[in-house]
Amino acid sequence: MEKSLRFNLDPDDQDRINRLCGPTNSTLKQIEEALEIKISNRGSKFKVRGNSPNTSAAETVLKGLYQKLEKKTLVPPEEIHLYLREVMNQNSSTDASSNQGNEKITLKTPKTLVSPKGKNQQKYLEVISNKELVFGIGPAGTGKTYLAVAAAVNELITGKVEKVVVTRPAVEAGEKLGFLPGDLSQKVDPYLRPLYDALFQTLGFKETYKLIENNVIEIAPLAFMRGRTLNKSFIILDEGQNTTPEQMKMFLTRFGYGSKVIVTGDLTQIDLPKDITSGLIHALDILRELEDVGLVRFSSKDVARHSLVQKIVEAYEKFKSR
Repeated sequence: MEKSLRFNLDPDDQDRINRLCGPTNSTLKQIEEALEIKISNRGSKFKVRGNSPNTSAAETVLKGLYQKLEKKTLVPPEEIHLYLREVMNQNSSTDASSNQGNEKITLKTPKTLVSPKGKNQQKYLEVISNKELVFGIGPAGTGKTYLAVAAAVNELITGKVEKVVVTRPAVEAGEKLGFLPGDLSQKVDPYLRPLYDALFQTLGFKETYKLIENNVIEIAPLAFMRGRTLNKSFIILDEGQNTTPEQMKMFLTRFGYGSKVIVTGDLTQIDLPKDITSGLIHALDILRELEDVGLVRFSSKDVARHSLVQKIVEAYEKFKSR
């Protein structure tokens, strides 16, 4: 049932209100589209029309953004999107002090302070801190890999581990490696690029390459893991859905004392031949009853990228369910 909700923003600061609304009301339009409502205002007096839960969410978002703008000149669209996701998933309270009283895990890295966006990311970091083996499963854009890398960097700089190993299976997503130019390293490098990007964001370019040169950080194809035992290491397997059962077993038996293993994957994007079972699906079935193994499942509601990415993921989920 449609209803109207009226509220005032306090204090009445016209400059801040203009920045809240955005150029040509771009921020208001972004909120309107996400919540399927209509927003109008006259100065600090706002009116929101739409379904009751969404009008309340709009009030929370507008008041929260208005508070943020007390210390910022603007709030970028991507941050607005993340805040909308938080509110829509009921992960923040409806008053201005929504983040107070809810202690969140934050990861300090040399380049940034990483905070979870939403309930599932918070749970993910909690499970990573408490379990030696963790599976993070869900669609693209939910932060599975980035948070795993940030956790690895945090444990490295705090001395909890001595080495970080990040790996991926080099499986073609419609392309053939043999037709790509260059030697093996150059052929495989594009598959590992997302992992480099996460390290650059948390460590910086120079520090990342320095640690790689000193063999403190290792980024390698999954095949390079065979026959090794890694102690006091933080080991991440990305794109785990593209491993075979044999590869997954090989990987899961690599870590030694003082090590932690994170496996991420998206079960909707398996690039293996149709007659080969995904090693990730196989492992989840075999290990599901082990108490020492953590599992966090993300959904389209946890997508933290451009709002269109979430809509794309949801569209594919609906198509698959049909």
